[in-house]
Amino acid sequence: MRQLMDGGDGTGPEAMSARTRSLAPRTDGASVARSVCPYCAVGCGQLVFHRDGKLISIEGDPESPISEGHLCPKGAASYELLTHDARETTVKYRPPFATDWQELSLETALDMVADRVWETRARGFTESRDGLPLMQCANIAHLGGATLDNEENYLIKKLFTGGLGMVAISNQARI
Repeated sequence: MRQLMDGGDGTGPEAMSARTRSLAPRTDGASVARSVCPYCAVGCGQLVFHRDGKLISIEGDPESPISEGHLCPKGAASYELLTHDARETTVKYRPPFATDWQELSLETALDMVADRVWETRARGFTESRDGLPLMQCANIAHLGGATLDNEENYLIKKLFTGGLGMVAISNQARI
């Protein structure tokens, strides 16, 4: 009846009920952070909406010069990657020759990785060759992931070459 009386074509405000008028986007009032999709080397921009420490939504960033707001199916499923009930949230470790996984604290796992890197470096570190200082570690390599930005790659390069003496460092992509 309202449509007939107002004379609209039925596609504007006259077609809205009180319930429809009260609806708001689920991201209304949420904070937003810009991010990069974690999947491939393209580096599509994402908008990560969050409120009160809880993830609300992940969408394509229309201001991204790479993706202009579009995401592939994997990028569009990023929300599920972070919120799915079956997502692992603890460190799992299976010792050599064991058949079962153990849960470790993050601190313990990081200490184990650091110890193994340092021991491996010590086994393959070459201080000098032919009487000249060399200071290199040729038995450890690093391949960076697609979502590392230039600043992260810079820090990795400085730490691994200058700090550990590694010579085999590369990256899947630089965005």
